[in-house]
Order: sequence, then C-alpha cells, then structure tokens
Amino acid sequence: MPALLDIKNIECHYQRQVVISELSFHINQGDIACLLGPSGCGKTTALRAIAGFEPIISGSISLRTQKVSTPGNMLAPEKRKLGMVFQDYALFPHLSVYDNITFGLRQMKKSEKQQRTDELLALVDLEGFGKRYPHELSGGQQQRIALARAIANKPDLLLLDEPFSSLDIDLREKIGLEIRSILKAQGITALLVTHDQQEAFALGDMIGVMNEGRILQWDTPFNLYHEPTNRFVANFIGQGVFLKGTLLAPNLVKTDIGEIQGDRAYPWPIKSNVEVLIRPDDIIPDASSELRAEVVDKAFKGAEIMYTLKLANGSRVLSLFPSHFHHNIGEQVGISIAADHLVAFPA
Repeated sequence: MPALLDIKNIECHYQRQVVISELSFHINQGDIACLLGPSGCGKTTALRAIAGFEPIISGSISLRTQKVSTPGNMLAPEKRKLGMVFQDYALFPHLSVYDNITFGLRQMKKSEKQQRTDELLALVDLEGFGKRYPHELSGGQQQRIALARAIANKPDLLLLDEPFSSLDIDLREKIGLEIRSILKAQGITALLVTHDQQEAFALGDMIGVMNEGRILQWDTPFNLYHEPTNRFVANFIGQGVFLKGTLLAPNLVKTDIGEIQGDRAYPWPIKSNVEVLIRPDDIIPDASSELRAEVVDKAFKGAEIMYTLKLANGSRVLSLFPSHFHHNIGEQVGISIAADHLVAFPA
C-alpha cells in the first residue's frame, strides 16, 4: 500500500535561512512516527509544513498520494483532513468540554454531535465531563480533551507538537502510554514532534532523529539505541560512553574491558584505532570477574542504580545494577561485559 504521508526532499526557509534541507520520510497507515531532536533542529517547522502553515522551497508533501505541498502551491490546512494537538492544548477557555470537542463538527446534527462526544469522552476515560470547562480540569485531563477534539472529525493524520512538555515527568509517561493505546485501538496514523527521547520511545513505531534540518537516522527505537549509524545519534540517544579500542576483525574490537564481538562488520583496516559505544546495560555486575572498577558516583533509580565506574586506566563507564546490588562510593566492584551489539566509530 502507498504511504499515508510521503515527504520527499523538502526544504524550508525562515527569513532566508535554511531551516530544513533534503528532508525525506514516509509514514504508513496506522503507524505512529516521531521527529526527535534538540531545540532548533527544524522538527516543528517540518510539522508546520505538513499541516500547511509553512511553504516549501523544494520537494513535495503528499497525503494519500495527493500532493498537498509543492514549491509555490499549497493546499489549505483545513482541506488536508488533519488533526492537531498543540503544546499548550489550545482549548477554548470560554467553551465547555462538549463545545471544545464539537468545535470542528459544524456539519453534524446536534444528536450526531452528542453521540460523537459521548464516544470520545468514553474513549479518553472522561465520561460525564462534557459540561465542565478547561479550568476545572487537570493538565492530564486537558491533554486528553485536546486529543478527543483533534480526532473528533476522524482525520487521516494526527499531528502532535510537543504535547506533553507542560506535564510533570510521571504524568507525561502515563498520558503518553494512554494516548498510544487510544491511537492504536482507533487505527489512527500520527506524527509526534518532541525533544524527549523517552516520549518518542514510548509512542513511536518509527523515529527520525533530526539535527540541523536533516534526518540523520530514520529507524525503530530498538535500532536507534542499539545500532546508531553516526556519532550524533549515538550521543543523543540514551546514555553511554566511548572507550578506545583496536579493531581485531571486522566484527571484533579489543578494549580495556575486554574483547567485544558483535553482529555488525566494519570495513576499516585491521588494527585500526576505534571508539566503541558502551551503554549502561552493556556492563553487568560480576563478583567473580577479575575485571574490577571503582564506584565514583551513583544515582538511585528505584529498581536500578546507575553507577559511574572508574577502570584501572582511568576511563569511566556507566552501569545499571539491580538496586539490591548496593555499593558505596570508593568501593571496588567486579564487572563483566555483556554487549551484544558492537557500535564503533573511527577514533
């Protein structure tokens, strides 16, 4: 089947400055995709271009194979059959929840509006809230009403612009999982823009990591974490450190914590100097190991403790221990390497 959204080599400018360049990706029907990157990388501009709020200088944007944006030609936003959830929810404070949800349903009869509103309130687990006003709702409840309003007219594509940034961390995770569940149950295709990788990982089937107006890697959350294709993605996604190493074979590197073999082969000459990405889950506690490290810092995370460990040569690595493996700063601990994925870059 053709992609629901197809972006081909688009370029966008702001005050004659290039904001997006050679941006290409597609989203299939029913998928949830994310554009992830630091502030100023162009992800919100991309979302606005898809919505029809920003012109493109080159390339094309297609929805259901219809070109909706080309240089000098833009289909009006209201004709693109899109839904949008904004960073600040953009609920009308003077309208009730019912009126907020039905704001874009002008063609429906009153009875049909009531039925659709009841369906949506049940969907977002807020039955009976139709007569309330936005100021009477919590942040999480406002977010769910914003979602209900955005999908009320059954859009082809739902766009979400940093929708959880004003929520606290715990609520952000909870609401994010709830919204993913709702979108999947309804078969709604969505594109989320965020700078929060946990948010992207929780919602996204596919994620595009952006920097300086370009997508550096478009991939699954698993591959972005375990198989980053460049240094920026490796540094931006997750936590980790780089250790110096020597390439012994295309898929084998010798490091200060032992030899690491993976399922990826590298084309560099044997004995090349490389740097290997070591994630916290690559280092595991092993009391019987001869490899020792000094605890120099730790952060309690409930079920786990993130230890910063100093090796004999002074290099430092991060390691996640189960929280019942409790060690004090200055203590020597035994560790071993359990890296199934070899991620290396030229030194």
